[in-house]
Amino acid sequence: MMRSIFLVSVLSCLCLFAGRAVAQQPSSEGISQLQKMEDSLMVVADSMYTAYLPDERPVYCEKFVKQLVRALKTDGSYGYDFPKLQKKINIIAPNDNAFRIFNWLVIGADNHVRYYGAIQMPEEHLKLYPLIDHSEEIAGLADSVLTNTNWYGALYYRIISSEYQGKRIYNLFGLNASSLISNKKVIDPLQFTDEGAVFGAPIFNIASGGSNRKINRFVLEYKKEVQASLNWDDNLKMIYFDRLISQVNDPNRKYTYVPSGQYDGLRWESDQWNYITDLIPVQNFKDGEAPSPKPLKPAE
Repeated sequence: MMRSIFLVSVLSCLCLFAGRAVAQQPSSEGISQLQKMEDSLMVVADSMYTAYLPDERPVYCEKFVKQLVRALKTDGSYGYDFPKLQKKINIIAPNDNAFRIFNWLVIGADNHVRYYGAIQMPEEHLKLYPLIDHSEEIAGLADSVLTNTNWYGALYYRIISSEYQGKRIYNLFGLNASSLISNKKVIDPLQFTDEGAVFGAPIFNIASGGSNRKINRFVLEYKKEVQASLNWDDNLKMIYFDRLISQVNDPNRKYTYVPSGQYDGLRWESDQWNYITDLIPVQNFKDGEAPSPKPLKPAE
């Protein structure tokens, strides 16, 4: 019950982001004001992450959200990079600067992890979509279409864009480490529609055996104690990721998955991400030979 009340409180704070007009670049007076607000945000962020009593961290998070709201209501806030705050939370934008995401997590009591975020749009009147984490309740993640108020929480570390059915779609690379036994890395497609921010689109063609089934979100789940790659290679113009295998030969137990040493990939073609096997093929060596990776050459 308390968790629900807190979520409503934070959502209410974030929804205050509809305000006065915002200039693309702040004035010198605006920069000075934003710098002072940023210093205050840094202090609260420290407590939000490290308060001795874990139950107090969500309280500081709510305070942080309120202060962030006030800062983003400042004229020209979209043109301010928050250079200090970037060391405390993720602030990430696509290459076309069509929006930016403020993104962080809070570890509360019993090591419970909750993700937070907000998408700021560079419009004449300040517009922001709050991101409300419901990752614990979302079933069928790969096939779900979600909204900003029913969001699969993650920390985003990369954004690349694609043209899908004549519209721009943004592929968000994120990590969700809220489970005690496994981590998930995701590629979450984001589009902006008349209804708002929509996450998920049928653009991942990863089926085998001639099937044409597509999924709405690419998910890589693996054992908590290991590292798994999921990222974009600018030279290959492809997404690469670790091929995972179960340590106990049970494909249903994702928390036993570890990297196999092989890499697969995704290439954008014909309005979809197509699955590419053996991005870096396994090589057999004779005595005395050294490995020489031979990545798959992308299409011209």
